[in-house]
Amino acid sequence: MNWRIHWRRRVEGPLLSPRSFDLTVLTMLMVLAVHAPHLPVWLSLGLGSVLALRWWQRRRAPGKTPAWLKLPLIALLALAIVTTYGTVFGRAPGASLAVGLLVLKLLETETARDARVGIAFACFALMAALLFDQGLVATLGVALGLLPVLAALRSLEPAQTLVSLPRQLLPGLTLLAVSLPLTLFAFAVVPRLSTPLWGAPQDDQARTGLSSEMSPGDMTQLLVDDSPAMRVSFDTAPPPRGDLYFRAFVMWNYDGTSWRASPPYAKPEPVDATDRVSYAVTLLPNGQRVLPALGVPLGVPDGAVLRAGRVLARDKPVDDLLRYRLTSALHYRLGAAIGPERAPALELPSGLNPRTLALGREWRERLHGDTAAIVGAALALFHDGGFSYTLTPAPLGRDAMDDFLFSTREGFCEHYASAFTVLMRAAGVPARVVTGYQGGFWNRLGNYLLVRQSDAHAWSEVWMEGRGWVRVDPTAAVRPERVSLGAAAAGGGVRPWYQDAWLQNLRNRWDIVNRWWDKGVIGFDALRQRGLLTPFGVEQTDNQTLAWLLVAGSLLFGGAGLAWAMARRQRIDPALSALRRLERKLARAGVARRRGEGPQHYLRRAARALPGHREALRVLMEQYLQLRYAGDEPADESLRDFRRKVRDFRAARVVQ
Repeated sequence: MNWRIHWRRRVEGPLLSPRSFDLTVLTMLMVLAVHAPHLPVWLSLGLGSVLALRWWQRRRAPGKTPAWLKLPLIALLALAIVTTYGTVFGRAPGASLAVGLLVLKLLETETARDARVGIAFACFALMAALLFDQGLVATLGVALGLLPVLAALRSLEPAQTLVSLPRQLLPGLTLLAVSLPLTLFAFAVVPRLSTPLWGAPQDDQARTGLSSEMSPGDMTQLLVDDSPAMRVSFDTAPPPRGDLYFRAFVMWNYDGTSWRASPPYAKPEPVDATDRVSYAVTLLPNGQRVLPALGVPLGVPDGAVLRAGRVLARDKPVDDLLRYRLTSALHYRLGAAIGPERAPALELPSGLNPRTLALGREWRERLHGDTAAIVGAALALFHDGGFSYTLTPAPLGRDAMDDFLFSTREGFCEHYASAFTVLMRAAGVPARVVTGYQGGFWNRLGNYLLVRQSDAHAWSEVWMEGRGWVRVDPTAAVRPERVSLGAAAAGGGVRPWYQDAWLQNLRNRWDIVNRWWDKGVIGFDALRQRGLLTPFGVEQTDNQTLAWLLVAGSLLFGGAGLAWAMARRQRIDPALSALRRLERKLARAGVARRRGEGPQHYLRRAARALPGHREALRVLMEQYLQLRYAGDEPADESLRDFRRKVRDFRAARVVQ
């Protein structure tokens, strides 16, 4: 009995050449690479292993993988995606399933038809990567992913000469370069919609940014995230770093574990501004509804509302690049009178943090309710009480503030803002927590402030008689470097080499490139498209004008392409051109060249049909074969002699 297991299925029809199969594998590898940043690590590694094993197996012995192996792999892929995401619908699970099926398609790719199907689906998967990231690097990655696609399709054409892999990729690079002007033109004039025709569910887990809820320890991931959060351009000189507080959430409710941003009253507090600063914010997508504002905002951008705590909010999350202008006050009196909000600003959960509450009550009695003195006592405690700033604090228990103030004494902005606010409320001082961003990096080349996620910060506001809500940053009492250098530097989380001047300069320049890309490409929406022709005196470019521009441009590019093709056609081989002329003369004489007939056979047949020109045709045939096949480049003299003889050739019509 033959116990041998047959791993390969028989393939009908011509097999793919090794080069075509390698290029198909490279195409799928590029798709996997551009999707790897948002795929689960286990899936990227697993699919990469499948690609490598399939490539190795095919080089040893071509053949399709049997169905009893493919079907369990497909079922395993679907089961793993459902287990990970809970569904196969949505952007992230859908992309994972598409990339997984594309790679498994390679298991049965053995013919040109299989390869074309896989390559077509790979093009769709490449474009789908832009649903996750439209940045400069991601877009270039998708464009480079088209190189193996084009090379693989060319390799499937008949009569292809085997060349090195770089030379095989070069025509694709030329095609991309030639198509660039048309691509830029279409990007500029194809009418854009104010809102998309469809949408995909957003993956909140993939977003980093501030949250409307804060528990001490939640910001750790943000404080080590060096990705940009927003860019700010000021109309005048930038404010001092100590005034760069961007408020996002104001939190009132504390349950002993977390702070929440539920406002206790509807109307925003009135503000008396002593100075004003105007600026423009480019906010990167963060999935949140709030718009960070410097100091206290005095205006409201389009599509936003001003809520309690002078918080700016939109009716929908920021899922795309958003630009807005604002005017804010850096020095102000916010909420000179306090009304119904006093009670929620003093609320504390019962039965928790008894030592912290006792300390606050002791300050109130000893300092006779003097708010400024109570605030000073708390800041002195943080400054002189043995507290330290760290991004990796010890975990806290049920009485979190007691543990922090009397045991661990280490933490970062969330710990200090939370403990300070609880102490103030225990002492009878209305207080609340504010989260947002503090600081940033001033880009001198681009003349703007770059605020990163690592600049996320939390501070407190206390209400004082005659001064209103006053900002107090208890973290600065412990670690002033947090305000002057940032969270990572203050926490010792930055390597010395990371602060080198050359690296800072490189990051500075790279961010300018990203800013240009965000502003010129991602931020080119319908509103900016309407101002496309403003430099030419057209204030509003409507869709009809864009349509005419599109038609005119298409005709222009089509004409240029046709002229280019005709110019290439004119650069035909001179020897072949002369042969074509001879063929036309012989055809008029009644000896037309048959389809698929070679020149040697044709000229011999013509010599038999035209006995009077037999010797002349024999000479022309031998000359042509010498010119075409004797060397790489024919001699000019031989070529001119051949063309002269063709020109002088005269043949009488064959008598049938």
